[in-house]
Amino acid sequence: MQEKGTISIHTENIFPIIKKFLYSDNEIFLRELISNSVDATQKIKRLASLGQYNGDLGELRVEVAFDEEKKTITISDNGLGMTAEEIKKYINQIAFSGATEFMEKFKDAKDANEIIGRFGLGFYSAFMVANEVEIQTLSYQDGAEPARWICDGSTEFEISEGNRTHRGTDIILHINEESEEFLSKSRLEEILNKYCKFLPVPIKFGTRTTSEPDGEDEEGKPKYATVEIENIINNTSPIWTKAPADLIDQDYLDFYSELYPFSEEPLFWIHLNVDYPFNLTGVLYFPKVKNDFEIQKNKIKLFSRQVFITDEVKDIVPEFLMLLHGVIDSPDIPLNVSRSFLQADSNVKKINNYITKKVADKLAELFKNDRKAYEEKWQDIGLFVKYGMVSEEKFYDKAKDFALLTNTTKEFFTLDEYKEKVTANQTNKDNALVYLYTNDPAKQDTFIQSANKKGYDVLLMNSPIDNHFVAQMEQKLEKTSVKRVDADVIDKLINKGDAPAHVLSEEQTAKIKTVFDRAIGKPNMKVEIESLTADELPVTVTMDEFMRRMKEMAAMGGGMSFYGSMPDNYKVSINGNHALISRIAQTENEEEQTQLAKQAFDLALLSQGMLTGAELTEFVNRSVSLI
Repeated sequence: MQEKGTISIHTENIFPIIKKFLYSDNEIFLRELISNSVDATQKIKRLASLGQYNGDLGELRVEVAFDEEKKTITISDNGLGMTAEEIKKYINQIAFSGATEFMEKFKDAKDANEIIGRFGLGFYSAFMVANEVEIQTLSYQDGAEPARWICDGSTEFEISEGNRTHRGTDIILHINEESEEFLSKSRLEEILNKYCKFLPVPIKFGTRTTSEPDGEDEEGKPKYATVEIENIINNTSPIWTKAPADLIDQDYLDFYSELYPFSEEPLFWIHLNVDYPFNLTGVLYFPKVKNDFEIQKNKIKLFSRQVFITDEVKDIVPEFLMLLHGVIDSPDIPLNVSRSFLQADSNVKKINNYITKKVADKLAELFKNDRKAYEEKWQDIGLFVKYGMVSEEKFYDKAKDFALLTNTTKEFFTLDEYKEKVTANQTNKDNALVYLYTNDPAKQDTFIQSANKKGYDVLLMNSPIDNHFVAQMEQKLEKTSVKRVDADVIDKLINKGDAPAHVLSEEQTAKIKTVFDRAIGKPNMKVEIESLTADELPVTVTMDEFMRRMKEMAAMGGGMSFYGSMPDNYKVSINGNHALISRIAQTENEEEQTQLAKQAFDLALLSQGMLTGAELTEFVNRSVSLI
């Protein structure tokens, strides 16, 4: 039996395009061919279970072997196998049924995976690395004859009698010069570990010679030398394929270590398992976050029937949960044949919503069952929760009951609890509630103490997301504003309309303003005389809450570039009731006025960490002189 023919492509040769255009992603050839082999073994197992195959299944497996000397890579399975007619149908016709359309549209594709997936070219990805591909196969069907197919990368192929003596298929790749990197044990292991680590059929890997006959068998047919491969490289039953009831905590921790060696243990995890209206399994872990977004992202691995697809899961997992780690596996996520690109589909949105709900339910359960343990984990999980509340409306609605606010004395409150705590004392003259916060307790200690003297509470807001969370609190909480404790003098932050009149006359007030304007000499420092209590500092330097917040968002890339380019402008509040200010007002010596004003202003800068360089040196020298 021997037959030659032409693959039915009604346009120019497709193979050079596959080789050239897909070169940057050429390692996916191994994933595609192994996935086909796994499918073949699972199908024979299914036929046996239905009573449609009564032969001995044997040990179902896939073997990957390479021969560096002969420059071949062989993928073997003991699955269904194919007849010569099936080769013609599946290899020559179906794979290229869309070839004409492919030739018209390939230039619009963004990259290799999209091309392979859109046009059903999984098997033909072999030609990305091989200048000749050979198939040796024997069908499971009674009386089937072994068949051999060979193609050299042109549209010409040849089918002849094969030499395989047992059910299954060998795909033999004769590797081209440009792809000899794949004739390396370490390189192949790298790809196998990436894509095939959790395939449901054992994958054996090693070296094996299959290229040339080694004598003949009893029937006079060529016999091929083989070296048995014992090294199984995959875990065929990862925990996401098992029922949660069959697992203990240590199983989850061990699997986390397998995924992320040398990482700290996760805080807790969620086992996903749903079969309607879509199929989805997986385990998502909450890691210890360490306040660093970028280090944490892209740690969720997407699988389809245990074949690794990608760790770019932003379409499936909500943005705020990209900080989670773990595995998602779904055959219902619409992937192309190359299994690397998600396509727009309603299932993706349903899965996204499901994961959001599962995370919210888990956090609510943890909060309800053991609040103290939940509070101890808040430093790590708070970032997830706040990020989710800011970015997902549905998540906010659930999370507002278990989101926590922390104050400078390390107490925890839900949003409702905190409102109840501060309403009586932190309501201003307009009957609006004012929350105070600090993002740097050490640097802003002077302002915190000033607030505490009034009996006011100060929240701690120092995570990367808190700038946005503060804005959302103002949007969501009725008649509530949120101000950083150093955004103004305390009596202005919570203006109750009861500030004392200052003791300075109108003439003295004008004089003080002139003295400080002259002493400071900076256009970005606006001097104002305030009516404050006598025990407040003589001078306070602040930046307006709105302006500072806009500048911080601009610095974080929040689209506020206009504010980011503006110079820093400050308000210099002069406490008209402080004894030092009265002394300056009563002093006629201009040099003494200037010295005292500079000293008071520099003390205000020092309390904000804003006094540096030559100005700090001058302050130190002046302080020594005054002493």
